[in-house]
Amino acid sequence: MSDAPSPTGPFSGLSRLDHVGIACHDLDASIEFYRSTYGFEVEHEEVNEEQGVREAMLRINGTDDGGATYLQLLEPTREDSPVAKFLARNGEGVHHIAFGTGDVAASANGIGERGVRVLDAEPRTGTAGSQIVFLHPKDCGGVLTELVQSTH
Repeated sequence: MSDAPSPTGPFSGLSRLDHVGIACHDLDASIEFYRSTYGFEVEHEEVNEEQGVREAMLRINGTDDGGATYLQLLEPTREDSPVAKFLARNGEGVHHIAFGTGDVAASANGIGERGVRVLDAEPRTGTAGSQIVFLHPKDCGGVLTELVQSTH
């Protein structure tokens, strides 16, 4: 964690665990595993050229704020993508966690004021048109953390 002083009290702008991102070598095989083992179905699938991934969002359940919790399966589409580099270093597994928020810019600002480095200067487009920012894993207990403002 940073040496920056933190405001009193925790930050309360987050509403749910939005998703857990899982890096995989074969998206179709991973989808089939989660479908046949747990009964999770794909709610959304897309290729994100900017991030160099083919991804699928598998819905786990709904939440009180009208959102949902998902598993996000990520297969790299090119060798220089962050997910491809992660797979080369670590193999398949948990890549990041994501928290939902109603205002990603305000949440990033509030968390940044607590000494956590925000990796994106401005929110960018994520899955299904959502707005996202990432937080530095060294400031989050070694966990790459994403903040998500969904379009729902």
